[in-house]
Amino acid sequence: MPVDYEINAHKYWNDFYKIHENGFFKDRHWLFTEFPELAPSQNQNPVKSGMPESRSSEGGPGSAAEQHERSWNSFGHETQLPPVQESVAQQLSRLDIGADEFPGCSATYRILEVGCGVGNTVFPILQTNNDPGLFVYCCDFSSTAVELVQTHPEYDPSRCFAFIHDLCDETQSYPVPGGTLDVIILIFVLSAIVPDKMQKAISRLSRLLRPGGMMLLRDYGRYDMAQLRFKKGQCLSGNFYVRGDGTRVYFFTQDELDTLFTTAGLEKVQNLVDRRLQVNRGKQLTMYRVWIQCKYRRPLLSSTS
Repeated sequence: MPVDYEINAHKYWNDFYKIHENGFFKDRHWLFTEFPELAPSQNQNPVKSGMPESRSSEGGPGSAAEQHERSWNSFGHETQLPPVQESVAQQLSRLDIGADEFPGCSATYRILEVGCGVGNTVFPILQTNNDPGLFVYCCDFSSTAVELVQTHPEYDPSRCFAFIHDLCDETQSYPVPGGTLDVIILIFVLSAIVPDKMQKAISRLSRLLRPGGMMLLRDYGRYDMAQLRFKKGQCLSGNFYVRGDGTRVYFFTQDELDTLFTTAGLEKVQNLVDRRLQVNRGKQLTMYRVWIQCKYRRPLLSSTS
């Protein structure tokens, strides 16, 4: 059965986004509190215009979107979408990009989100950060999710490039050269892949960062409430579980993540646990949500190869 979950992972995630496309969930406006690297300037406060400032507010972690944390947005309309099957190379050829060019090649600040879902991180960044030199790349394992990003009314190809990508497939290329990204974002995505494939995935991503570039992660911590709620038959291996819809999730320790990042040649800037008490007064039940948040930097003296 575990083999089936791996072979059919595309199907499970596509089904997930088809079912929940029009769910009423909030965008991640807590991003700019936790990760000021995504804002226009670290000397400004981008959390404005009615955006909740607290990361424990309705739109942040621990909200009603907890089911997978990779929350999605209601677009306010029904969408009839053909399946996207184009490779990155096919998309680039269709954009008439020269051999020595790539999307956002003239940008001065480049952000990549891996596991973008339907854009709940990407669109707040584009809405908040008006830096003309900004370019955002975003990819997801699910073709359905990428379609939803590309057809969103605020998707702007001059500022953003969305593409399908399997984080674990070493034969798939990214649309940017090595050493060119300022920030890579991983929010509740690393936990969705098989544990023994995590190191190679992080090492490949680290080579895309410029010297001084940052990798930002927020993901599930060990003994999170969601882990404790799994039934006995749902554990595939140590701390790795399958949900009822076939998608999978791993629960990390700080040391595990530190090993993944440092083995990839990155240096620690932040590695912390965020524990939040959840109280269900009706059932007289108290449990903790546990997340781990990390920031790791590519050393300034690192090679860009």
